[in-house]
Amino acid sequence: MRQAKEKHTAARTSVFAAVFLAGTKLTVGLLTGSLGILSEAAHSALDLVAALVTFFAVHISDRPADASHHYGHGKVENLSALVETLLLFLTCAWIIYEAVRRIFLTDVHVDASIWAFGVMAVSIIVDISRSRMLKHAAEKYNSQALEADALHFSTDIWSSSVVIVGLLLTWAQQRFAWPAVWAKADAIAALGVAFIVIWVSIQLGKRTVAVLLDTAPPGLKEEITQAVSELPRVLAVNQARVRQSGPSTFVDLSIAADRGISLSRAHDIANVVEEKVQALVPHSDVVVHVDPVARRGARSAYDVVRDVAATHGLGVHSVHIHDIRGEVHAELHAEVPEQLTLEQAHGLVSEMETSLMQELSYAVDVVTHIEPAVRTKDPRPLTTAEAARVKKEVKRLAEDVCGAGRSHRIIVRAEAGKVSIALHCQLDGSLPITKAHDLSEELETSIRQAIPNVGQVIVHLEPLESV
Repeated sequence: MRQAKEKHTAARTSVFAAVFLAGTKLTVGLLTGSLGILSEAAHSALDLVAALVTFFAVHISDRPADASHHYGHGKVENLSALVETLLLFLTCAWIIYEAVRRIFLTDVHVDASIWAFGVMAVSIIVDISRSRMLKHAAEKYNSQALEADALHFSTDIWSSSVVIVGLLLTWAQQRFAWPAVWAKADAIAALGVAFIVIWVSIQLGKRTVAVLLDTAPPGLKEEITQAVSELPRVLAVNQARVRQSGPSTFVDLSIAADRGISLSRAHDIANVVEEKVQALVPHSDVVVHVDPVARRGARSAYDVVRDVAATHGLGVHSVHIHDIRGEVHAELHAEVPEQLTLEQAHGLVSEMETSLMQELSYAVDVVTHIEPAVRTKDPRPLTTAEAARVKKEVKRLAEDVCGAGRSHRIIVRAEAGKVSIALHCQLDGSLPITKAHDLSEELETSIRQAIPNVGQVIVHLEPLESV
């Protein structure tokens, strides 16, 4: 993979540069006795350790997710940055100790030779080159490990400059016989190096710990929420969570969409949201959860009532939505388990009403009639003889209303302890539908009066010529 190759090349080059600079500074520092250069050598030596840590961290972080690391190995980079920070603090502690000792307790001769100036100039040139290379790779692939390395080497440029100033002052003191206090300039320069590194290390450490603690990048959540909210068919962003792991950013989103759309359409909306976030946040892993919500006018109120009741385990019928002078009122019948007490049934229905008011946010109130649900299992099925008698009676009644030979497919069955009846009845096809409906209601009434314990009655009307 090109990304991995470029990151590994940058980390490897950083290691080689650190080896060269640490060795060169150590040699010249020992020859000249310059604490500033020796402090830089120690700094570069720990930079070498940090570069090695970064090199291995970059290799490990590129491994894909596995059974034990579901989110990949990206946080190895953040951990390596924390290790680098701790190493820098140790370096600073030694530099400060040695500088204070040279300033107040002992005198050390520093040879401000051409070699001293030369090694620091080379160091600055090398640090400029590799810090730019590392910064470019870090920004391109969002790598905190490479960014930490780049930050180290950019501070090396400034610290090396401080050392050169210290060497110049030391050289001037020796050349022009300035007061002896100027001979301490090298040690003071070393203190300057230490304080620069401490300040940078604190900034890097704060950022590294923030990532390890899953602190969201400042402003990123709000930026994502704003961008997603503007997408079509996204009604709202209910929740947005962001965390970083190495070069990757993990984004969890919960969005609201119209509950009337299909599952396929909801999936398409989630894909659009995912693509939007990935365009906004490169190297991001996005998970989108779609919450269905009701919109006034998007679905029929009956569908909303039915769905809400179903979530509470209730059946509903006779749903009426009234718009009275701009105020919407909902009325319905709710079917509750018949073994409940009134108190239990009322509590269950009240919970449903609360949910319904949230879904039908435009409704002023909800009035519910509570009734026991019809049992779905008949304790005693109809015998063959009973069914035959009912069919015979239904046929007779149908012929009285519709005419002789005009009824067929009579179905009789036991349902919820009652007798359920369905039949087909033929009428003159030229009859107005209102007249045909009146005849079907007349037949249903006759059946209910003639046959005891009748539940549902379905009369299917059809024109004579269709048979």
